[in-house]
Formats: sequence, C-alpha cells, structure tokens
Amino acid sequence: MSKTMTKAEYIVAQAEMERLLAKATDGGGFASLSPNDSKLLDKHTEAVRAYEDQNYVLPMPDSIPGILQLKMYEKQLKQKELAEILNTTSTQLSEIMHNKRKPTIGLLKSLNEKLGVDGNLLLRLV
Repeated sequence: MSKTMTKAEYIVAQAEMERLLAKATDGGGFASLSPNDSKLLDKHTEAVRAYEDQNYVLPMPDSIPGILQLKMYEKQLKQKELAEILNTTSTQLSEIMHNKRKPTIGLLKSLNEKLGVDGNLLLRLV
C-alpha cells in the first residue's frame, strides 16, 4: 500500500477480511469463494498485515532462552527439531533454555546463520 492506513481503515479491512474468511469456511474452503471475493480477501489481508507490521511491533526477547522460545514459536518447532537445526542435542538445548548452561559459540553461530538472529544482539546477550 502506498498510503498509510488509519486505525478506522484498518478496522474496516479487518472486518471485511474476517467476513470473507467466514464465507470461505462456511463454503468448505477457499475454492468456494468467487474470483472477486478471493481478490478482495487478498487485498484486505495484505492491508491488515501491513498495518499490523507497522503499528504492532513485538520487542525482541532480551535473553538467549527467550530468543530460542520465540524462534520455536515462529517456526512451530518442537525442542528436538530446533536442536537438530542448531546442531546440538535436545539435552544441551534444554539446559540453555533453562539457564543451566551457557550457549556455545557454535550454537550462537547457528542461531545467526540458520535462524537469522542478529549476531550483534546475540553477543550483547551472552
């Protein structure tokens, strides 16, 4: 969107998006929407997303365990899956998440490279 959306416009777009989602749900899926309704749903969804991205910023956690939990939530991972991605064991990851062990340089490097966590932030938190 080129112009900044007002809160009132956001509320209208959100209500329209929810109406179209309910219509799709009642109809048995997105395929039940007309091409025009599908375009409107995409338009309103993008407008709502843009407004929320601009106005509802979540702060980054202020600890390594907090970052690990956030990444697990964002990527819908179990602890074992996150451990595999970060090249560590579930036990070591659990100990780090419960502040019983300090993160290794390798784990911090994996957080940066594989999950996109800012390296400067990681160094400040260690």
